[in-house]
Amino acid sequence: MIRNKENKLNQSREITNKELIDSYDSMRKTNRKGDGDVNKMPIEKILKKVSKPARYIGNEVNSIHKNTGEKRYLRYAHCFPDLYEVGMSHLGSHILYDVLNKEEDIYCERVYAPDIDMEEIMRKEGIKLFGLESREAILDFDVVAFTLQYELCYTNILNMLDLSGIPLLREERKDLSFPLIMVGGSCSYNVEPMSDFIDVAILGEGEYVNVEVAKRLKAFKDSGNTNKEEFLKSILDIEGVYVPSFYEVKYNDDMTVKSVLPIVEGAPKRPKKRIVSDMDEVEYPEKLIVPYIDTIHDRIVLELFRGCTRGCRFCQAGMIYRPIREKSLDRLKDILKNMIANTGYDEISLSSLSTSDYSKIDELTDYLVDEYASNNIGISLPSLRLDNFSMDIAEKIQQVRKSSLTFAPEAGSQRMRDVINKGVTEQDLERATSRAFEMGWNSVKLYFMIGLPTETEDDLKGISDLAYRVIDIYRDVNDGKLRKKFSVTVSTSTFVPKPFTPFQWHGQDTQDEIKDKQKYLTNLMRNRIIKYNYHDSKTSMMEAVFARGDRRLGKVLLDAFKLGAKFDGWMEHFSLERWQEAMDKNGLDISFYAHRERDYDEVFPWDHIDVGVTKEFLIRENEKAKEASLTSDCRLSCKGCGINTSTIGKGLC
Repeated sequence: MIRNKENKLNQSREITNKELIDSYDSMRKTNRKGDGDVNKMPIEKILKKVSKPARYIGNEVNSIHKNTGEKRYLRYAHCFPDLYEVGMSHLGSHILYDVLNKEEDIYCERVYAPDIDMEEIMRKEGIKLFGLESREAILDFDVVAFTLQYELCYTNILNMLDLSGIPLLREERKDLSFPLIMVGGSCSYNVEPMSDFIDVAILGEGEYVNVEVAKRLKAFKDSGNTNKEEFLKSILDIEGVYVPSFYEVKYNDDMTVKSVLPIVEGAPKRPKKRIVSDMDEVEYPEKLIVPYIDTIHDRIVLELFRGCTRGCRFCQAGMIYRPIREKSLDRLKDILKNMIANTGYDEISLSSLSTSDYSKIDELTDYLVDEYASNNIGISLPSLRLDNFSMDIAEKIQQVRKSSLTFAPEAGSQRMRDVINKGVTEQDLERATSRAFEMGWNSVKLYFMIGLPTETEDDLKGISDLAYRVIDIYRDVNDGKLRKKFSVTVSTSTFVPKPFTPFQWHGQDTQDEIKDKQKYLTNLMRNRIIKYNYHDSKTSMMEAVFARGDRRLGKVLLDAFKLGAKFDGWMEHFSLERWQEAMDKNGLDISFYAHRERDYDEVFPWDHIDVGVTKEFLIRENEKAKEASLTSDCRLSCKGCGINTSTIGKGLC
């Protein structure tokens, strides 16, 4: 990978321990007053004992350092509850880091979950979890905020709080002498399982909300007031703020939720998500932090738009991120020019929920190739829709280097694709793969979901049929021959019912049912050309538990953490037995949350949250799914989902 001249990693290698130590020493002398506990730790001794020490050094190109000895900042720890390589690949984290640090009175630092080896040393040496930029313990910060992107990271949040010396339970943090604990991200739309531990949940897009809350907190604390409840009441007027402790949950005798109602004056009955109206005006990080080591997405990420109009019935993001709002082509050009100059990356990833739906995708790809191909800067696309995949675009982007092609039919049969409202056909797959093979591609990746509502054995067999059909298409294109490099990769994930989707009422298949389906597909696709990958059903089951969970799961989380649960998204650390023990201790049942079908009149733990899309619309879509009836793209005509676009601005669905 090519880097710019500023980046000392222009050679394809990881930096040595000595370089890390030198980088650390240089940063410490210039950045901090040097009196924090973390600054005194034996860094040379520690870095030589851990894998990937660059995870913890924090002096990367484009990282932001402010001298806290000169003035009083609002200290904000932006925490991603997973390893550095995962968190550094999360675009939302880069956006918030950039937005917050543009404020003169706010100092935002990054914090990631330390790996097991680093954690052991930290606990042994008494080192508290620290911000990468200042290396100061986040126990002394004003805000500690976590990104909630994946339910199985919840125990990592508890572990990070524990490593920080911050009391885990909200009720144990009586005042603002402790940091304000906030969360945001897609999982915050049902934050109820985390409500025992957090003070504030940010609903919707966080650029403006986080700044507003931070500024008010600074003014509040600067006045000498440390009353946390008083502060929380003072921010209830900020759209996008939800304070779980200001709401009371009551339950029915059958364990279902009876009601979720505000108990504090001023708390809205239905907290509303925040929407960024103008994508050209909102800040975007044009100086991405360039890591010392490879990360999952080690490249420029260019966000084209937010929202989606396709209406896939299993997809939470397609519902909660409505309405669609695009960046203008001119704005994208300006962003990209600065990002390339500031990072030296040689690859651009076009990112949105359905990238090929960008209204000026042809013009954009023309520009990217014309402007950057001569500098050997490539373009990569995420998984592509089959119905609007343009081989003209594919031909353009392969001029620099041929990236892999990934398609997501999601289901094997046309009936099932209609059930989920995918809106693609087998003919779309045939057309796209045929053109790709004619242009020289020798491999293709296909993504599917199993365990979808109403799924039958014929629907499963359709997955295998499509894989073999791709092989036949390749033979047809290549005069009946199969080249050695040719391969078809089929991946299946397990359906997880998510809040605010038409499928939120459906239960997840049991473990035995999912394992039987995976075994069935494995036997059907025993072929040297086909590589079949599938996701573990145990982790998907616990994901379903917490995706549709209520506040009673907070005690389960705490007990599972005490039993050793952390990094549950990584199979080498996950233990279902540990979770089962925690559920049993609290008299709760996994199947009640994961496998149970819900009635339309049941109150969900998240029903009081307003994401714009109405429950009535979701019910209509679920009924249409039962009939395998399609709903067309929202841009063709409004489907009455309930999202209010009258005051949102330009570029709407």
